[in-house]
Amino acid sequence: MAKLKRGAVAGLATAGVAAALTVTLIAVGNGGGGGGSAHAKAAPRSTQPPVRHAPTTGATPKWDGKTKVIGDGSTSYTGPQPNQPSWHKLKPGEKPPQFVVFSWDGALEGDDHDFSRFRTLAKQYHANMTFFLSGIYLLPKDKRTLYHPPQHPPGSSAIDFPTDQHITWTIEQLRQAWEDGDEIGTHFNGHFCKPDKGAGANWSTKEWLSEADQAYSFVQNWKTNTGDTDIPPLPFDYAQELVGGRAPCLEGQKNLLPAEKQLGWRYDASSPGDFQLWPAKKDGVWNFPLELVPYPGKSFQGLSMDFNFLYNQSGGDVTEGDPAKYPAWEKQTRQGYLDGFERVYNGSRAPLFIGNHFEDWNGGIYMQAVADVVKDVCTKKGVECVSFKELCDWLDLQDPAVVAKLRNLDPGESPDWSTFLTK
Repeated sequence: MAKLKRGAVAGLATAGVAAALTVTLIAVGNGGGGGGSAHAKAAPRSTQPPVRHAPTTGATPKWDGKTKVIGDGSTSYTGPQPNQPSWHKLKPGEKPPQFVVFSWDGALEGDDHDFSRFRTLAKQYHANMTFFLSGIYLLPKDKRTLYHPPQHPPGSSAIDFPTDQHITWTIEQLRQAWEDGDEIGTHFNGHFCKPDKGAGANWSTKEWLSEADQAYSFVQNWKTNTGDTDIPPLPFDYAQELVGGRAPCLEGQKNLLPAEKQLGWRYDASSPGDFQLWPAKKDGVWNFPLELVPYPGKSFQGLSMDFNFLYNQSGGDVTEGDPAKYPAWEKQTRQGYLDGFERVYNGSRAPLFIGNHFEDWNGGIYMQAVADVVKDVCTKKGVECVSFKELCDWLDLQDPAVVAKLRNLDPGESPDWSTFLTK
């Protein structure tokens, strides 16, 4: 594939993506469902106080082979996570793996059962994925006022609280996903976005810490909050497993990063519209942005997320466009992801990040497009379909100077790998 300079990418992006991004960051807030009415009367907080979580880098707890139930029995420690890849430091003359990260915002097992669909697909194609759980998806509606969102009354949320059945289903999928090797990250809680004056874009670092603490708490105390004491605990310690997240609508990263650093998180996936470049750290945290990929048939680049294709195809946040156009739109979406993949697979080998929602927008075409991409790319030679956490493991193992050199490559630039790391 021809080398594509960064200046050219920027020029292509300005015409069609800049406006789309602005609207996307507003409208994505509706992706998880309708908003909930605020409760004017404050209810007491959960009896389980938030716990400041220790950094997760460093040695993992020593395991004696016995399950250790944590707290009220909502979580447990069952040893190191299974089905994790084994990495090594790049050797001179070695071509880097082509990493692809499929991530999902919200991670609710709803009536469409998309969580289980893609968890099963990932397992079938030897891919690990990142599921960004919205914490309130484990909080019953009748306990909603346990959530104290920043700058909003207790019990407020821009997305719906789950049904009891959905909570039970989601807990089971979280269990199986972790056992499969997938990552359980966080999408925080109430999904407040612009133009809401109390959107995450306007939160302080202290407010982001509160939001994160509550995301931990809803996972660590779901048994107390639901009363479902007969369900086995989740097989992981969330205080150790949670190492990164994506802010709703990709807003608020400036004040979120210091909070994540204080929590010991390893990465953030909340920034939009960057080039397909090798990652770099931002304020000591790996920055994994959604990327600009070719938009088939247009002269601009589009965000590597389902909603951005929806916005450009349906016109704004219309989630049910012209059914006659669904086949063409599905093909366009799939090809956009594949073009972005081919550019780096045959070029710089920079990781490809694809973001999604468990939504059946435009007849489910975006879900099918992503499923097709998983089947296509995760089976190719040299490709590693991994979680963000696993990508952190690989990056942290490499010589920082090597990663910096990789970052200097343009997306479509393929060096002579036999000599690239020896110069």
